[in-house]
This record gives sequence, C-alpha cells and structure tokens, in this order.
Amino acid sequence: MQRSIVPFQTLPPVALYRLAARVLCLMALALTGVQAHAQMDWSQVAQRWADEALRSSGLAATSPLRLEVTVGSLDPHLRLAPCARAEPYLPTGGRLWGRTRLGLRCVEGATRWNVFLPVTVKAYGPAWVLAGNVASGAVLTAADAVQAEVDWAASHSPVLADPALWVGQVAAQPLQAGQALRQSMVKAPQLFTHGAQVRVQAQGPGFAITAAGQAMSAGAVGQTVRVRMTNGRIIQGIVLYDGTISAQL
Repeated sequence: MQRSIVPFQTLPPVALYRLAARVLCLMALALTGVQAHAQMDWSQVAQRWADEALRSSGLAATSPLRLEVTVGSLDPHLRLAPCARAEPYLPTGGRLWGRTRLGLRCVEGATRWNVFLPVTVKAYGPAWVLAGNVASGAVLTAADAVQAEVDWAASHSPVLADPALWVGQVAAQPLQAGQALRQSMVKAPQLFTHGAQVRVQAQGPGFAITAAGQAMSAGAVGQTVRVRMTNGRIIQGIVLYDGTISAQL
C-alpha cells in the first residue's frame, strides 16, 4: 500500500471537503479511459493516478494541511475479466473524507464488472488537543488544550481550530486527554433553567417591545425556547448571548 503526501498552507474548515473532493475527482478523471486487462493490479493503478493528481492539482499553495490519499487493495480472490476501458465513480452517498471507497466499473469489455477500492483521505493540520480529561458539563478554558497536528478527516465532525469556538463552551460528553476538539464535543452553556424569569425582546410589523416572561424549558445560546408571558400567551424565540429571548410576532 502506497501513500501520496503533499504539504499545504492553511485552509478554512468549510473548504476541506471540497479540497478532498477535487483531488479524488482529478484521480477519477485520470483513471477514466485507462486500458485494462485481467491481471492488472487496480490498486496500484489508482494509487499512481492519485499521486499524479496530487502533484498536478496545484493545491499546495491554497491550504496549511498535508493532504494524504491512500488507496487500498481489492479483494485478492477477485478475478476480473479483460476490460478495454474502466470508469471510476463515487458511490451514492459516498463522501470524499476519511475512510471511503471509490467504485470502478468496466464499461468496454466482453464481461462487465463493478468493484470497489477502499480509499482513505487524511488532512493533517494544526488543531487544539485536550491536555487532560474533562468531565461532561465542565466549562472549557484556554488551559484545557494545547496545539498539535491532527488528522482533520479522522471524524466527520469539524475541528474547532479557533479557540473562540470552544473556550467558554461546555463539554457535551466526557472528554479524554489527547482528543482533538471537534464541534460535536462541545455545546453552549445553559443560561437559565426551566421556570426562570427571562427578558423577551419581541418585534412585529412596526413595533418592538421588551417584556418579562417565564421560561418553559432550560435555555442555552442559540436554542429555540418557549416562554409564557405575563398575560398567559406563549411565544417562541431564540436565546441570545445575554440570556434574552428574541422573538418575532
């Protein structure tokens, strides 16, 4: 099994999936039309084209990550019939991130076949790694993590590369030392409990009012909650950073 590694600069998290997709699409396009025969090692063919796709993609100047694409081997028990042209494709529901697979089908041959090659996409870059264990519900501080290089593609949950995204957040589950901080691991802290008195900022056509109400559930920043107003009316709004409820009437 071979690996293709290319150094990168810094890339916004939102562009990572597009980056991996572009590389594997280049690989797929390069494989299209290759001449085949029964004894050909398809994993080596795919890996060679992956190497070439990475070298020719021009992505090295656009990201701080080291992108690595590893193509695995086919089932050694497979005996593929001769094929004049094989065509790669991404299976339905497939995602070019982490562990995935690339389909390969014979489109010109006496016997049509369809096989799958295991593919692993890794994207190494700086992230924040926990220095120690953190209990569920604990508020994270800047001292809880240190910078280290991790594989961003090891999980579908985005890496929280900016400390502003996790400092002050609450651990959504027990966290272990050495884990890279990801979006699914933290949540906003609870600002009020069920039954608490809250302030509501309500807006409607041509008016805006501020009034008191009673929260019908606990609330955290960004959550949608229901509030019972003093006149008995129940409204719904979004929790702001100061605990105020913003509602549209």
